[in-house]
Amino acid sequence: MTLETLPNAIAKNNVSSHGVSFILKKALLSAFVAAVLFSLMIGIRTEAGPTGQLIYWTRFGDLAMIVGGVFGGSILVELARQWFGAPQRAPLIPEKMRSQVIALGRWIGPALLVFALLVPIIFYNSRYMLDLGVLVLTYVMLGWGLNIVVGLAGLLDLGYVAFYAVGAYSYALLSTTFGLSFWICLPLAGILAALWGVLLGFPVLRLRGDYLAIVTLAFGEIIRLVLLNWQNVTGGPNGISGIARPTLFGIPLAPGPNGLAAKLGIAFSPTHRVVFLFYIILALALLTNWVTIRLRRLPIGRAWEALREDEIACRSLGINTTLTKLSAFATGAMFGGFAGAFFATRQGFISPESFSFQESALVLAIVVLGGMGSQLGVVLAAVAMIGGFELFRGFEQFRMLAFGGAMVLLMIWRPRGLVGHREPTLFLKGPTTISANLVKEGR
Repeated sequence: MTLETLPNAIAKNNVSSHGVSFILKKALLSAFVAAVLFSLMIGIRTEAGPTGQLIYWTRFGDLAMIVGGVFGGSILVELARQWFGAPQRAPLIPEKMRSQVIALGRWIGPALLVFALLVPIIFYNSRYMLDLGVLVLTYVMLGWGLNIVVGLAGLLDLGYVAFYAVGAYSYALLSTTFGLSFWICLPLAGILAALWGVLLGFPVLRLRGDYLAIVTLAFGEIIRLVLLNWQNVTGGPNGISGIARPTLFGIPLAPGPNGLAAKLGIAFSPTHRVVFLFYIILALALLTNWVTIRLRRLPIGRAWEALREDEIACRSLGINTTLTKLSAFATGAMFGGFAGAFFATRQGFISPESFSFQESALVLAIVVLGGMGSQLGVVLAAVAMIGGFELFRGFEQFRMLAFGGAMVLLMIWRPRGLVGHREPTLFLKGPTTISANLVKEGR
């Protein structure tokens, strides 16, 4: 036996050592899990009958086909894994082309910014594309806000939609009750959301990982239930309507002699307001990105990264982890509040149904799939996910199936996201000389 044939021999010995029983046990376990998961989803279907009663029918044949496919596929995968072993993965980008790709990647951000600025001009006659652009930019801003908490500070937050709701309801109540304009209520909504971020941060200072995720999830649900049941203030399930639209220096974008179009001497078009909203959310998203990049270079940003990597080592360095966590929660919540205020003024109507856990899960998926800590990755993930939903809108029954499969494949292919970024913002490139009076030994 030579060195070249040794890996194949080892693989064959592994197959013989595991034997058929090992493969069958693993395949049976996979089939059992599939049967449990799909029994109620595929095996039994229920619907409301014409008179309101519940009717159901079974599809055990389809269920058996899926379970059989999982059983056979598990056997094939295990055989391939044992015979061929772990494949040697070639680098995605060859070494010779890596420098060119890095240089090209520096132009992706400016190119996306230029395209975003030109979207209202290119798609001026397409209301659908303009609304989709506003929606994508809203989730980009939410993703950048959550990226501070999850990507930089390493705090898993499943209740981020709560700050989104606080910002939306703060603007709606201030606007409808006191008649304040959007530009006055916008910073107030961010401040109130940041205050709630601090209030959430205090009870969870000692929690990490799954426990922190459970508490933040409960916080998001508490906020939603309060909005749903406090009918005297929030309107309950009826929500709040008649929310004021933003103005340009006090001039409304509305038909009539007092509107912006009349003052400029042009014909009024409802597209003007959509374009104005597009540039507002673009400016808010760029502000979020600029503040995040600036904060990463400051001591507080480096403290977030140290907390993300190792909290014990962070404490040993003398960093106040209490203030670090609170600042991360407050900063991320503030940008969520800004996005919520914009959502309220864009819709003109809000209700608790718009702030369910599904929104938090979607924003978290954007951050994780894009790459935690990566600003560009959040943009790419938001475009792919929101645009992907729209792409499969005509396939209502298969949309979530295709979307979930794409997420699984992406997590297998790129477990750190599309643009994984875990490098610290500031690091030492060489040894640093320490003064003798700082060393106990005197040298």
